[in-house]
Amino acid sequence: MADHAEGQFKIQSWDEKPYGERLARASVEQAFSGDIVGEGSVEWLMCYREDKTADFVGLQRVEGKIGERSGSVVLKTIGTFDGAEARADLSVVPGSGTDGLEGLRGQGGFVAPHGSTASFTLDYDFE
Repeated sequence: MADHAEGQFKIQSWDEKPYGERLARASVEQAFSGDIVGEGSVEWLMCYREDKTADFVGLQRVEGKIGERSGSVVLKTIGTFDGAEARADLSVVPGSGTDGLEGLRGQGGFVAPHGSTASFTLDYDFE
């Protein structure tokens, strides 16, 4: 990948509801800063264990600026929560970029200690 982005996202809102035994869905709004600037919205599906740890998957739409380009893109996230910190791998969903982010591809991750701010990285380029 040709370029590297890093920064933070802050949780603006978190609406989590159970939908089955050990399963929950969270609708989350975020604000990105750093090398990605903009707003994000994500739907995470989580499977909690008795010890309050969890595995989660999600689709995260980010609208804003990456480098000098503006548009929106969808990221796929797969991660774990150890009871104190969430860690996830993320990748750009192929074909999801719009406007200046059309053709974006990349992979990265985030680390989110319990609280409202997470750090992220994304290695990316364009088709």
